[in-house]
Amino acid sequence: MAFSLLVMKLAEGLLVAMAIFALTLLFSLPLGLLVAFGRMSKNFLLRNLIKFYISIMRGTPLVLQLMLVYFGPYYLFRIPLGHGYRFIATIIGFSLNYAAYFAEIYRGGILSMPVGQYEAAQVLGYNKTQTFVRIIFPQVVRRILPAVTNEVITLVKDTSLAFAISVGEMFTTAKAIAAAQSNMLPFVVAGVFYYICNIVVAFAMEAVEKRLSYYQ
Repeated sequence: MAFSLLVMKLAEGLLVAMAIFALTLLFSLPLGLLVAFGRMSKNFLLRNLIKFYISIMRGTPLVLQLMLVYFGPYYLFRIPLGHGYRFIATIIGFSLNYAAYFAEIYRGGILSMPVGQYEAAQVLGYNKTQTFVRIIFPQVVRRILPAVTNEVITLVKDTSLAFAISVGEMFTTAKAIAAAQSNMLPFVVAGVFYYICNIVVAFAMEAVEKRLSYYQ
């Protein structure tokens, strides 16, 4: 296979990988915040249920979670699902997994805020929702950005795990071409693509961090 054709094939897979990346962030970031609230809830049952969920998501391989989400509906409930469900299952699995990690990052940021800020907001007449949205959360975002950046960079690389349920992202494409041609070049090119994507993500997150530096 000509090098230009190889690059084009991998670029098509990269688009799928970036779709997984973008949709996972779209769903897991807000879901992670909700999970963090549940983890800090005063309700004993809810708090421990969320704690168990986070433990499962962080304590088992993401590949296994993807396979359970994909094969589970059929083997557990005999629900036939078409080929298109592969991508949906990937987004569900990734979102549930990353929401657990983001939840703990959110929780750490929220708990790190001084109690005095809540008391000052109360004196100024803010209710709990206003205090969190206008005062606490913007500062939390600034504090947790380095940790979030690490997870986002990891997510770029983890999109390759979608190969486990035969989603045609870049690593799956590289693996198929390499096997057909007995050549390592597809893996090398894929590695370069992943590296470039991570450089772009790191640069973007650093720009966001600098933009929010006025909170310091």
